[in-house]
Amino acid sequence: MRTHYCAEVNAQHIDQTVEFCGWVNRRRDHGGVIFIDLRDRTGMVQVVYDPDVEAVFATAEQVRNEFVLRVKGRVRKRPEGTLNPDLATGEIEVLGKELEILNRAETPPFQIDDVDTAEELRLRYRYIDLRRPEMQQRMRLRTQVSRALRRYLDDHGFLDIETPMLTRATPEGARDYLVPSRVHAGKFFALPQSPQLFKQLLMMSGMDRYYQIVRCFRDEDLRADRQPEFTQLDIEMSFIDEEQIMQLMEAMIRQVFKETLNVDLADPFPRMTYAEAMRRYGSDRPDLRCQLELVDVADLMDGVEFKVFAGPAQDPQGRVAALRVPQGARLSRKEIDEYTNFVSIYGAKGLAYIKVNDCSAGRDGLQSPILKFLPDQAVDGIMQRCDAQDGDLVFFGADKVGVVNEALGALRVKVAEDLGMMSEAWEPLWVVDFPMFEWDEDSGRWHALHHPFTAPKVEQLALLQTDPGQCLSRAYDMVLNGTEVGGGSIRIHQQAVQAEVLGLLGIDQQEAEEKFGFLLNALKYGAPPHGGLAFGLDRLVMLMAKASSIRDVMAFPKTQSASCLLTQAPSEVGSNQLKELHIKVRALQKDQS
Repeated sequence: MRTHYCAEVNAQHIDQTVEFCGWVNRRRDHGGVIFIDLRDRTGMVQVVYDPDVEAVFATAEQVRNEFVLRVKGRVRKRPEGTLNPDLATGEIEVLGKELEILNRAETPPFQIDDVDTAEELRLRYRYIDLRRPEMQQRMRLRTQVSRALRRYLDDHGFLDIETPMLTRATPEGARDYLVPSRVHAGKFFALPQSPQLFKQLLMMSGMDRYYQIVRCFRDEDLRADRQPEFTQLDIEMSFIDEEQIMQLMEAMIRQVFKETLNVDLADPFPRMTYAEAMRRYGSDRPDLRCQLELVDVADLMDGVEFKVFAGPAQDPQGRVAALRVPQGARLSRKEIDEYTNFVSIYGAKGLAYIKVNDCSAGRDGLQSPILKFLPDQAVDGIMQRCDAQDGDLVFFGADKVGVVNEALGALRVKVAEDLGMMSEAWEPLWVVDFPMFEWDEDSGRWHALHHPFTAPKVEQLALLQTDPGQCLSRAYDMVLNGTEVGGGSIRIHQQAVQAEVLGLLGIDQQEAEEKFGFLLNALKYGAPPHGGLAFGLDRLVMLMAKASSIRDVMAFPKTQSASCLLTQAPSEVGSNQLKELHIKVRALQKDQS
């Protein structure tokens, strides 16, 4: 039905007859001459109709926005003064000779080029929203990224192997989506949170190198970079260590960025331990585009009378940290109050500060409500340690370590964004040496920081019995501009070590057999050393597209309430269907009430 896509035609096609199909982006009637901007997934082309051919012109008069057309015409150079440098076809136009209306369209609920349309409306009419050039470009980018990833992995000897969508429920950190079985009354499948156990089994099967671009499902609270169903690039390798994995994977990401965006990422990626990341940035996924850093000052507050600082300074689980904001003294009291409200989201009870007006004047050059509570020695120490300069502002966090890290870690990024301190660079980073476990006060037990199958460092195996809290894992996360885009580890391949780790997590032998029996049995039959990682494909493309949410790079996403406005899912189902699945309708209705 067409010889070209809309944006494929240029000055080289002048005087040629071409045919297009697409949607009407805009129709303009300029005193007897009708201009139609025709759009398809490649872009737009301007088609001109004059009254010379009455039947065709009469058809053009009927055309409205979003009509679907088939156009035939001759390419010609645009008249001087009418060139459009913003269009790939801006040098030419098509003099229409034939026009067929393939389908009419009602007035759409929003204009395609209206960037301020509410997201709820765009998601309800997603098929219209996806016609927008911006969305078309994002879908093309996603395709290009997937193609580049596949090509790299194929070239490096990986096998593309599918794993089951219907499996058994296993504790992996989030709630499972359950699927009732019609054949096995009262039993349920679970949709996979990840193919973690299956890809380990593939290594035990001798597949050596596996990958899969796979859908994963997690029933968890949503945010900008989370969806109940998402896409993951899943990778696993045998007879390999973490150093080899990181080198191979960062080379892959460098190649993908070069192929799709023509961007050269750092070679090699910088590396940082988990402990250093938390100390300097308050986050295990630090955004290195922001140069602001946290500085510990607890030792300077140990003897002060100001309990807000002295209490956390003397608490082994506490932290007192400062955040210097260059030229931040220009912030008004209202702006500081807004930042105080911001850190309260993360549990901070307040936000102390000192404005540095004139360093040479000592205390007289400083401005803060807390100065009267701090001795000169503490104030001088803070100014020196933070390298405070005239015009700076120093924020403080004092509380439990987790509260201070979360609050100041988020504040450093927000302040940098608000004050224009974020660079435009791409800043990749490997974060390594994560703790194996974290202690949960509520449950009184250890939890795996990553998952129960992550291997401890070989030289620290003894710490599993003597001091689990000091044991580091063989895990690694790839961070890009403050977002974790990939994470993985070397796995436990010895049954005795796996059993010991499960025991530390409070999973006894009976529960372990019930939930992971198939994996534990496989470990008995010659499991190779193996490891891998998984990349969040949606997050990666979101960053590359400079979008604000992964919903903007997914064709049909869910809302933050995990519903689909387009299809109105989830929905109720009929009682007959529920009976087939052995679900008692009355009991279900009672539970819902």
